[in-house]
Amino acid sequence: MKLIKNKFKYPDLQRVENELGRFYLDSKGQEVPSVTNVLSSTSDQSGIDEWKRRVGHEEAERILHESSSIGSNVHNALENYLQDKEWEIVNDGSYISKTSILILKTFINNLVNDIDEVWGLESGLILDGLYAGTADCIGVYNGKESLIDFKTAKKVKPKEWIEDYFLQCAAYANAHNVMYDTMIEQIVILMVDRNQEYKKFIVNNREFDHYTNKWKQRLIKFHNEVFK
Repeated sequence: MKLIKNKFKYPDLQRVENELGRFYLDSKGQEVPSVTNVLSSTSDQSGIDEWKRRVGHEEAERILHESSSIGSNVHNALENYLQDKEWEIVNDGSYISKTSILILKTFINNLVNDIDEVWGLESGLILDGLYAGTADCIGVYNGKESLIDFKTAKKVKPKEWIEDYFLQCAAYANAHNVMYDTMIEQIVILMVDRNQEYKKFIVNNREFDHYTNKWKQRLIKFHNEVFK
């Protein structure tokens, strides 16, 4: 399976952390916020804060570490799989490794016939003076240029709960279009939960424009209210 097409040269991003979160240096040496920083800084975090209070700090940290570890395992293995590299996750007998393996296999079984080309994996994208970030996968999905994002979850979420995922991908797609004169107008979010349920969310046309406009509003809010 040869999916990689090196059509574009993606930049290596220089990351900076400060009191306002994650930033990157643009070509002029100016700090620009990461896409995830913009979204987290302009969203209502009260639900997350309430959950942490309810379960307790220690349990919240355990759950977040578990989710982060599974997500990292799966993302790294998927990236290797799509590059025809060694991709198996070592099973050390832990819940995290066993769950990661099951989720990974579900992804692979469903990806095989849908991704036609991969232009970039974990690719840096940046717009000077505005924002930057790293996209999971850029390429062609079922014949259409797409921004593809892989998500692991404890349980598959309904579409109305994951708006920020679409905004994140819209930000990356628009940055790619400006940087490389492409016409990516499709977002594909592929999600697998711990019961191996596979769900794909596909956004294009007017819905893509809707999320692009909402992303621009959040970016303006960040620059006006957070990063003054």
